[in-house]
Amino acid sequence: MNELLSLFKTLCELDGPSGNEDKVRDFILNEISPYCDAKIDPMGNIIAFKKGKKNTPKYKVMLDAHMDEVGIIITEITSSGMLRFETIGGIETEALMCKRVRFGNVVGVIGAKPIHQSSADERKKLPSKDSLYIDIGAMDNEDAESYVSIGDIGTFATEWADLPDGNFKAKAVDDRVGCAVLINLLKQDAEFDFYATFTVGEEIGCRGAKTATYSVDPDFAIALECTTAADIHKNTENKVTIVGEGVAVSFMDRATLYDRALYNFTLETAKKNGIPAQIKTAVSGGNNSGAIHLTRGGVRTVTLSLPGRYIHSSATVGCVSDLKSQNDLAAALLNELAKGSLN
Repeated sequence: MNELLSLFKTLCELDGPSGNEDKVRDFILNEISPYCDAKIDPMGNIIAFKKGKKNTPKYKVMLDAHMDEVGIIITEITSSGMLRFETIGGIETEALMCKRVRFGNVVGVIGAKPIHQSSADERKKLPSKDSLYIDIGAMDNEDAESYVSIGDIGTFATEWADLPDGNFKAKAVDDRVGCAVLINLLKQDAEFDFYATFTVGEEIGCRGAKTATYSVDPDFAIALECTTAADIHKNTENKVTIVGEGVAVSFMDRATLYDRALYNFTLETAKKNGIPAQIKTAVSGGNNSGAIHLTRGGVRTVTLSLPGRYIHSSATVGCVSDLKSQNDLAAALLNELAKGSLN
């Protein structure tokens, strides 16, 4: 568990927004190369094959985690040296304002019109996203252009922190948690052959998953993800998942209506192995399963997610025990599906 947690911390600290996953990909390749056969496809996905100890599995199983995180891209440098930008992936305005961001070694702050210069009506509502700007401290556009360029991609500038009761906060938990679990599984002895895909571009439309799944052509797929926890008030009827109560299993989201038999089998596998698991109770969001399950003739797919508060923001809060549950259920389910326990 210590090695898994260390992997997770390191991955969260790396910067890798959609379209700029190079550092994450290089780190993963360095970690997994001694334990499996791995290649990079034309899209930039890593497709890895792990040889198992037993005979060829009855079913081909693929586990997937996406390498990219949400980010920002510079679209304009103003005469005063401020940076206009677009978001890469879904980031709400509330999650952007006054946050630190970085472009390589250059750090800035996302700003808005000062409150004392705002009208009474403006103070009652959020500013529009396109009115925000990034201040890197430049004197003018010429000064700013000596540090950054239009088209540069950045991320939130957030450091990992250990929190009380086994919790943590970090950026890019979506989906470096899935990458950490997948690396850990590849490093362990496997009972059966399986495939692992570390994919690009999930935050901008699951682009890598489409091509990686087509190449692997699996019978079953397990997507490893992070999902929303709306559990600040635990008695709320609108909670999605609860941090600390185990890995979350989805029955439906905005991109996938999950195979009912596989969904039930996943929960049964968790129960049989004493692995804490919970049901994601909201039909919301989407992930690589949306692309995976529609590939070729169709792939039976399940998503296992770590519950996280404040995802797609500068800092997500989660629990280490849920990381262990996600890892353990992914390992158990992989073996059951590969040997044909579910037909």
